[in-house]
Amino acid sequence: MITHREIRVIDEDKKPLGVMSASEALVVARQRGLDLVEIAPQAQPPVCRVMDYGKFLYELHKRDHEAKRHQKQALLKEIKFRPKISVHDYDFKLKHVRRFLEEGNKVKITIMLRGRERSRPEMGQQVLLRILEDVGPLGHQDGDVRKQDWAVSALLVPVKAGGKDAKAKVSSGSPKEVQGHGEEKDLPQEGQ
Repeated sequence: MITHREIRVIDEDKKPLGVMSASEALVVARQRGLDLVEIAPQAQPPVCRVMDYGKFLYELHKRDHEAKRHQKQALLKEIKFRPKISVHDYDFKLKHVRRFLEEGNKVKITIMLRGRERSRPEMGQQVLLRILEDVGPLGHQDGDVRKQDWAVSALLVPVKAGGKDAKAKVSSGSPKEVQGHGEEKDLPQEGQ
């Protein structure tokens, strides 16, 4: 509902049609089988455009959907451990923790306590510290360790590549000097 007496009209190809009354602009839009949409009500005179409003809304929705589709959403994954976990189970679950962190997801580590284990939550904290140590440069703890009567838990977040939290990778072996054309030459180590 356009209430202004005179409006500046733009056609569907974004070419100006000039200043005319709202009723004349509405007639032009109806002749073309399109809608008259007010796009700049603050301008003097207000600017209206002749367009297919339904198609415009559809393209806007489609553009928003495409933008959301290309966004990476960090998910929260949870892995549960026990204080008396076997070596194989620990390694298997740790592999999942590493994979989740590499994918950019947050990981909630929960050490579940049962029976007499509830009276010794430090056993759960030891497992949690071991996990943090084994995860190493892939992630770090976010916030404090959360203690409940039945569990000890912590949240791990991935380390951003190239960020200030990222640790430098150390290469093993003897240091090498790169010469022209990609040739490498062994450098003498300290004390030789």
